[in-house]
Amino acid sequence: MCFGYDGDAALRESLERKGASRRGLLRGAVAGAAGATVLAAGAPAMAGKPNQHPGKGHGHAHGRHKGVPTDLISIQLYTLRSRMRNDAEIQLMLDQLAKYGYERVERAGLYSYTAAQFKAALDARGIWASSSHDGIASDEAGLNKKLDDAQTFRQKYINVAYLNSPNKSDWQRWAEEMNTEAAAARKRGLRYGYHNHAHEFTIDLGGGETPWDVLTSELDPKLVHFEIDLYWAYTGGVNTGAADPLQFAIDVVRSSPLEVRQYHVKDRHGDDAVALYNQQPGDMADLGLGVIDFPAIFKAHQAEEYIVENDTPDFQPAATANTGFRYLEGLDF
Repeated sequence: MCFGYDGDAALRESLERKGASRRGLLRGAVAGAAGATVLAAGAPAMAGKPNQHPGKGHGHAHGRHKGVPTDLISIQLYTLRSRMRNDAEIQLMLDQLAKYGYERVERAGLYSYTAAQFKAALDARGIWASSSHDGIASDEAGLNKKLDDAQTFRQKYINVAYLNSPNKSDWQRWAEEMNTEAAAARKRGLRYGYHNHAHEFTIDLGGGETPWDVLTSELDPKLVHFEIDLYWAYTGGVNTGAADPLQFAIDVVRSSPLEVRQYHVKDRHGDDAVALYNQQPGDMADLGLGVIDFPAIFKAHQAEEYIVENDTPDFQPAATANTGFRYLEGLDF
């Protein structure tokens, strides 16, 4: 799930429509995925042109890097939802995030606060809500409200968190609506993006066309960017039968005709998950405990923001937050 949306269920439904079992594909390809830490030579590229937009302002597209710059590390607050159920818990969790070193977060709603109140709580700890997850607004008033909130936080990014339908016409309509919203966001100084799950790669809209094909062809690259969830991109590779799910994820990024400005960085458990962590193979993992070769991905393309996430923390949410920050700041790529 991301911010209350069940990406796992959406993936399962798309596979069931194809007659494939979740266990056979979502879990069963883990053994091959665990060895996919070396890029597969000659792996097929995704549709679209190569992404020509490395991360702005920090480093370059090539060369060796020691760690993600700490001011580019964020966390999706949905990861911490079980420890942010009331004001006291929220205040304590924000204190912990500041202690761990976080300078930015991605919002998942406002809890019981107004935008101004929540911003004040973050400001008191030196934390910036640089991004948020929001749905497509149902009307102009709803659009203005979410853009007003984003401006209150002085956000840089605003992202659509989840869409799901087996019908091509829905994806086409959503692409048109996102282009319209993105134009309004741009006038307010906001970058507007879309956040993927795995079902965008596995739903067959007819003739082999997928939602990802619709999005990459109909979203306006001058207005809309991608916030690529690397767990879901990798899982999309597993469930489309890619020989190398890692290369599939890299191709998703590098061939995108839209800028890839943000990453959701969450790992995927391998075959040893039950014995080591009491987790299931294929489930989301805290960073560094799974099989995804993040250095290979980051070496291929650097983003403007690296957002720690695990919808189902392996141990405790605070541990996920601390582990994620430590992993990214020490990563050699």
